[in-house]
Amino acid sequence: MTSSFDVNRVNWDDRAAIHMADRTGSYRVSEFLAGGDCLHDIEHDEIGDVRGKRIAHLQCHFGLDTLSLARRGASCVGLDFSPVALAGARDLQRRTGLDASFVAGNVYDARRLITGSFDLVYVTWGAINWLPDMKAWAQVVASLLKPGGALYLLEGHPSLLTIDEYSEKLHPAYDWRTPPDRPIIMTEENSYTGDKDQIAHPETHEWIHPLSDIINAVIAAGLTLDWLHEHERLAWQFAPIMVKVEEGLRRPLWRLPDGFPRLPLAFSLSARKAG
Repeated sequence: MTSSFDVNRVNWDDRAAIHMADRTGSYRVSEFLAGGDCLHDIEHDEIGDVRGKRIAHLQCHFGLDTLSLARRGASCVGLDFSPVALAGARDLQRRTGLDASFVAGNVYDARRLITGSFDLVYVTWGAINWLPDMKAWAQVVASLLKPGGALYLLEGHPSLLTIDEYSEKLHPAYDWRTPPDRPIIMTEENSYTGDKDQIAHPETHEWIHPLSDIINAVIAAGLTLDWLHEHERLAWQFAPIMVKVEEGLRRPLWRLPDGFPRLPLAFSLSARKAG
């Protein structure tokens, strides 16, 4: 029987090939290769100075954030389950010479696959919605951290993910908590970047995790919450009505249009291991 991870992996193999070609410029690959930085303003403002830190980037896709952190002076290890994405990440690392390496595997196996411990575990933008079990995920994160090390998590807000993005008034369409054994099965033939290339394996399996489940999983793993923030900006155009916010040399974010009720579109948190 095909698992949800297998379904999602072939989908992300397809997406990675599309994203690395970057025909719409959404990922700003050419700017990165010219010496640029691919983080958004939110993570730039929240992570602080990472020089000299050892960072594990879980679900790193094709490595642009991993390598941007390395460009800022960190030593990084990125993990992803897509071999297509990792081939692209390793190619970018060879072309830039930055201090980063990449490991293939399921995020739940990260402790077995990655050696050593880390000052920061970095997880951002469309990662945990592909995972059925927050408690097991948080235990993996805690196992990777040094004493005193921290998790940085930045994600789409779970209240937003319950919404039908194609409805004009953004009506709710999904339950606020997805059972681990009953993922939301979705089909999208094109990626969120706006590329016209069709995804050959369009089916995905996803989960919505309430903020309470995420935070309680982090606490149960032995981490102490430093802070929790909510944001009115998002890293992708979740719904057609959303408008782009250009932010200088960094990648753009998206917000709801003027006149629409304000909603939390993203959240971020920092949680620290005792030490």
